[in-house]
Amino acid sequence: MFTTRGLNHVTLFVESLADSLVFYQEILRMKLVQRGKDYAYLESGPTWFCVSEKPSNANVQGEKGVNHIALTVSLEEFDEAVAHLRTHGVPIVREPVMRGIGRAVNFLDPDGVQWEFHCSNLAERMTVIQEMEREKFGSDV
Repeated sequence: MFTTRGLNHVTLFVESLADSLVFYQEILRMKLVQRGKDYAYLESGPTWFCVSEKPSNANVQGEKGVNHIALTVSLEEFDEAVAHLRTHGVPIVREPVMRGIGRAVNFLDPDGVQWEFHCSNLAERMTVIQEMEREKFGSDV
C-alpha cells in the first residue's frame, strides 16, 4: 500500500511572471531554479513551486479550491518575517495570531493567492485540535 510523503509542489497561474518573481524571490526568499518565457520554477526547502502565466485563451480546470499555502518559519524568526512583509507592503489578511503553540500570519501574493507563515508542525497542531475537541465535546473525544 502506498502513502503520500508530503507536499511535492504547487503550481500557480499568475497574471505577471515578473511581479510574481519579485514577490517569491524577494519577499518569500525562494530560490529561482529555472525561468522560461512564461514560467519559472522556484524552491523553498524540499518543496518546489511552478509559477506560470496563464494564457488568456486557456480553458484550464482547477482554478478554484486553494484556500492558502503555508510555509514554515521558525518561531525565533517569525517577527522578522512579519516585519519583512510589512516593509514590502504585502497585504496582510490575518494579523499575527497564536495557533496552538505556534504563531501564524496570512498574507496575499500579487495575484491574490493567500499564503501563511506558520511556526508549528502537524503533531503540535493535532495536540491543539484534540484539546479544542475535548473542550467542545467533553472528555470522551
